[in-house]
Amino acid sequence: MHNDILDIAKAIQLSLAPAFLLTGMGALLNVITGRLARIMDRGRALAEDRSSGSPAQAAAVALERRGLEPRRHFASVAVTAVTIAALLVCVVIAGLFLEVMLGTSLKWLTGSLFASGMLALVIGLTYFLREVHLATRTVRIGLEIESSTRDVPATTSRRMSDAVPTSSP
Repeated sequence: MHNDILDIAKAIQLSLAPAFLLTGMGALLNVITGRLARIMDRGRALAEDRSSGSPAQAAAVALERRGLEPRRHFASVAVTAVTIAALLVCVVIAGLFLEVMLGTSLKWLTGSLFASGMLALVIGLTYFLREVHLATRTVRIGLEIESSTRDVPATTSRRMSDAVPTSSP
């Protein structure tokens, strides 16, 4: 009985680090899904805005819409990869408890699952970083378009700057 309690305590100790990792992954998922939601909202807003503007404004809107699709894709893949990583970490935690409860050695299984989870996390972070870089590039392009339309009357230039993002989501 005493050994069983010690074994369970050991399993809890071993599962603490993955549980903290899981908390971090949850926070990361919150950030990425927030960015994905803003990308989707911006895409819907651009699709609904059918106001006839100048050709320069229409070009800026078309450019922004083209830039949103790869960002949406990268954010979506990042969410998927980080979610898979979190699921694998959950299975690792369960495996640590199963190892104690069954009294068998599952170290190769839990080690492989943990390594797979870390690989999925790296993939998710890589796609997230790519999405952030695209968002930053979109802002720079928007600024270049604004500077090239300084000769356009103020009302048109102001409307065009509304269509171009001024900060990354």
